[in-house]
Order: sequence, then C-alpha cells, then structure tokens
Amino acid sequence: MPLQYQGIIAEHQTAREGVGVFDISHLGRAWVKGPGAGSRLRSVTTFDVTSIKVGAAYYSLYCNESGGIEDDVIVYHVGEESWLVVHNASNAVSDFERLRAVAPDQAVEVTAETVMLAIQGPDAVPLLSQVFDIDVGGWKPRQCGEIDWKGGKAFFARTGYTGEEGGECVVPAEHAEALWDALLSGGATPCGLGARDTLRLEAALPLYGNELDPTILPFEAGLGFAVTFQDGAPFTGRSALIDAQTSSPIRKLTHLAARDRGVPRAGFPVHAPEVTEPIAYLTSGTFSPSLRHGIAMAYLPVAYAKPGLMLEVDVRGRALPVVVVNRPFYRKSRPS
Repeated sequence: MPLQYQGIIAEHQTAREGVGVFDISHLGRAWVKGPGAGSRLRSVTTFDVTSIKVGAAYYSLYCNESGGIEDDVIVYHVGEESWLVVHNASNAVSDFERLRAVAPDQAVEVTAETVMLAIQGPDAVPLLSQVFDIDVGGWKPRQCGEIDWKGGKAFFARTGYTGEEGGECVVPAEHAEALWDALLSGGATPCGLGARDTLRLEAALPLYGNELDPTILPFEAGLGFAVTFQDGAPFTGRSALIDAQTSSPIRKLTHLAARDRGVPRAGFPVHAPEVTEPIAYLTSGTFSPSLRHGIAMAYLPVAYAKPGLMLEVDVRGRALPVVVVNRPFYRKSRPS
C-alpha cells in the first residue's frame, strides 16, 4: 500500500464521506485449525478466545512474561475448530512462530497466497452488499465468515481500523484484481497508508510501534478489555498482568487536542505548567482533516491524564497549547 494515491486529505475525506478501499495485504494472516486449536491459541493470547462465538471476532494481545505488549491481533472464530489470526506486518514472522510453537501441526500462514482489503466509509455497506451479493447490512459489528465468491471462498468480517462502517475481506491472490476492480467500479476510491493513519488516530486506535511495544502494559494503554483472567487458563504474561491489575498504574495513554495552529508529531515533548522537564513524549500526532486541528496521543503520568487539563507540546521550539480530551477524537454520526 503506497503512502497516498491522490493525496492524504482527499483520501481521508473519502473514507469519512463515501467509501475508500485500502490494500492491507502487508498484515500477516494465519489459520489455526483442528481439534483443540482454540485452547492452543488461548495459551498465547491475553483474551479468552475460546469464549468467542463461531462467526465473531475479537481484539487480543500477545504479551511477554513481564506483561509487555509484543503485538495486538484480531482473532476470528470462523468455524467450530477454525480460527483466523491477523498480525501486524512488522511482527508477522515472530507472531507466526509463536503460533507454530503451540500448534505446530495446525498453524498455517497464508499471507503470501492471499490479499486482504479494507472497505471503509458510510457507503461501504451497500457497495459490499452489491459486490458479494449478500446483505452485509445485516451483519453485526465484528461478525465474520466465509462466503461464496468467484466459484470459491472469500473471508469477510465487519471489522476495520478507521472508526467507520464497512468491513475487511481476504481472498485468494488470483481473485484480488477482480475484487479490486469490482470495488472501484462500484464507486470506491483507493486510499493509502497516510489516510489509514489519520483515520485511525482520529478514532484513537493504538498502533503497534507507536502506542504499543514490549514495555507497555495493556492496562496503561486502556486495553484491559483484551485481558481475561476469569477462565483460569494459563497464557504468556498472566502472572505479571495479575500483579499489574492490582497495582495503580503510574502512566496512562492520554489524548490531546490542539487549541491553536500547529501540528503535533510523534516524539514531540509534552510540558506541564511549572515543570521544567518534559512530562512525556508524543507517541502519535497529526493534523485531523475531520476536526481541522492537531490531535495526538502520549503516555502521561496519571496526575496529568485528566480531561480538561491544559498542557503544551513543543512543536519545534514553539509552545502549542493542548487540552486532555476523552477518546475518540472523532465519532461518526449515527443514523437518526
């Protein structure tokens, strides 16, 4: 996926107002199938994936023994003993080895032989319904399954990374061009990596390598919903995460909105009144095309992670006033 096709802002607005298609084939994809596959998968994921109903998906994490996040993943329960796991591109090799270690005869990587597309925007659902000849509008958020297409099977899910309506699909590589052409013929606009990043940041969705890394605990990132202890199943990092859950975090992923002209970027220092040294550094930042001002995220000491608190970001030597806000920055309008 290129950074942009015709311009980041134009592509961003297309996904917010119409329908955009993103080639996200760089993400790693692996199937885990066979007897006990769910339990084996559970042993390396923080969420109890065995509780996911067939035909549904859920967000989960891979952690190290210290509880730090080594990747965030989406787990799709496609059939009774059939699971699809989607990994971040930068971790695809190590993530697949993690699966092979617990399910050596059941884990199969299909990244190279498939293509994955995300179709996002308020017009995405009718377009997908037209292309796949099914009522996609009747699918609930995170619903997934295999559908008949072009004489074979395509995987489809009502998931995404933009905060918009739509879905994501995986098809054999030989059918990718036909699907791409059908989506563009139906009115979709190609969108690149730049718009994908501004969209996910407006939706306040974390990005591995920015908001998530092996030193960050799920609870610091606001991802406690992706950690399950109640089933009692062992998984990598369980003991450390139990300890972390019972202690007070010293930092928290926080959302900052600019109150003046200026674009905050990852790595810029965050300052608090009457504090000489920076209290944090931005993990992500951009100009929000939808809101028309700068937005950013940072891990702030909990004392400063309070909505309404005014802080400053050093934008190349100029103090940019910012305010702590609740997530997300942008929320799509709901039909009345």
